[in-house]
Amino acid sequence: MAQTIISSILRATIAYLLLLIIARFMGRKSLSQMTFFDFAIIITLGSVTANLAMGPESTPTTAATTLITLGGLAIITGYLHIKSLWVRKLTNSEPVTAIENGRIVDKNLKKVRFTVNELSSMLRKKNVFNYADVEFAIIENDGQLSVLPKSQKAPLTPSDLKISTNYTGLTKDLIIDGKVLTENLKSVKLDGNWLDTQLSNQGISSVDQVFYAGLDSSGNIYVSVKQPDTEEYHGQYGIE
Repeated sequence: MAQTIISSILRATIAYLLLLIIARFMGRKSLSQMTFFDFAIIITLGSVTANLAMGPESTPTTAATTLITLGGLAIITGYLHIKSLWVRKLTNSEPVTAIENGRIVDKNLKKVRFTVNELSSMLRKKNVFNYADVEFAIIENDGQLSVLPKSQKAPLTPSDLKISTNYTGLTKDLIIDGKVLTENLKSVKLDGNWLDTQLSNQGISSVDQVFYAGLDSSGNIYVSVKQPDTEEYHGQYGIE
């Protein structure tokens, strides 16, 4: 009994570590960015991993070898996908035009097995409720829809109105869960003394009290303190 438990723990640990290493080298695509080929590879790797962790019909060595081989092939394919247009076309379907010059391309919809109802739904998710407002709509190889509205229906931007705007950059994280991110402080040419002063101005005596602090591109600092363990927070919205 004890030997079986130890064996199961070892198999699961090996499977977990191998999958972690393979996933690390496969890249950072989110689920919404995955193509059918990516999805098929992940399902296969998951199946082999489960077999390595729990499958009694194969030895750990066999399952691990299969997992490493599949992972290696996936990594090589991913590398070739970047380097070779031919491999890219082989593994990914090409984008398909669903609406062109304001007209629905029904042949292309049939080609990718899309219905008008599905196209309408995807347009609504892009805040487009009228086909007449669309100049081009393209179904990307990950299944997402890209929409170019007609120029008369496109939202106005400050440049259209010749209005100058101030630069808006990314917020720089300074404190996360009570830990000061020293490198980020240095990158904006600030130090701990400046940070302590800013916290003191907001009535905060210790960095440990801060859950998050960030500095925006205008030099304004945002601070959110931790909720005390004894305090029960009741939100105005959501479940209470």
